[in-house]
Amino acid sequence: MIERKFVASNIKEFQVSEYISETLKNVGHSHTKIQKTPVGEKIIIFASRPGLIVGRKGENIKKLTKTLKTKFNFENPQIEIKEVENIALDAQIMAERISSTLERFGSSQFKGIGHKTIAEVINSGALGIEILMSGKIPGARAKSWRFYQGYLKKCGDIAMTGVRAAYATAKLKSGIIGIQVKIMPPDIKLPDRVELREEPETIVEALEEKKEEKKETKKKSPRKKPTKKTPKKEEQVKQETPHEEKE
Repeated sequence: MIERKFVASNIKEFQVSEYISETLKNVGHSHTKIQKTPVGEKIIIFASRPGLIVGRKGENIKKLTKTLKTKFNFENPQIEIKEVENIALDAQIMAERISSTLERFGSSQFKGIGHKTIAEVINSGALGIEILMSGKIPGARAKSWRFYQGYLKKCGDIAMTGVRAAYATAKLKSGIIGIQVKIMPPDIKLPDRVELREEPETIVEALEEKKEEKKETKKKSPRKKPTKKTPKKEEQVKQETPHEEKE
């Protein structure tokens, strides 16, 4: 029963995020997060242009809250919008940007669009990027074009969790073009990266200096004078007895 509740909540979150991404298309929408609070549900929307999402006097947010209440049965949804700091390192925003430019200018300039996005991402500090465009580009026969630069992990746990991947579609007259973007951010920690640390030389020198100081103090310390041993009481008695006999 508990497992079913977790599965149902995850499916609901996925449906909400998918609906928001469809409604906020070509606005710079990155991703959404849902947090449960005692008052109600808190929906955080990450986007590059939050002003367009809000709209005039918050009209767009009011519409979103009404649809979330009716469609997904939320009691009191609270929508919060956060701006993405570095747009070039967000895979979803870059994929949506490529799809919007393809829809605007057509498939004839797809190579220039791909190289331009790669240069923008690499200049922002990314370790590597890969763009895949599949569809009827530029002719009537379907092909897949690959643009890549830098270092990108393809397998392992880092490829699943560390590499940022996103998908988008561009609707053209010739057909639908699929776009896949993978970005490797600069703050990722790789397991094969090794850092060599130099041994501190100052500590060794300090110890040697201390040893030399101890040796010098031993040489300078004066020797103790030998003390005269006092005879014991028994020896004194023995020495006195022969003198009495002579008398």
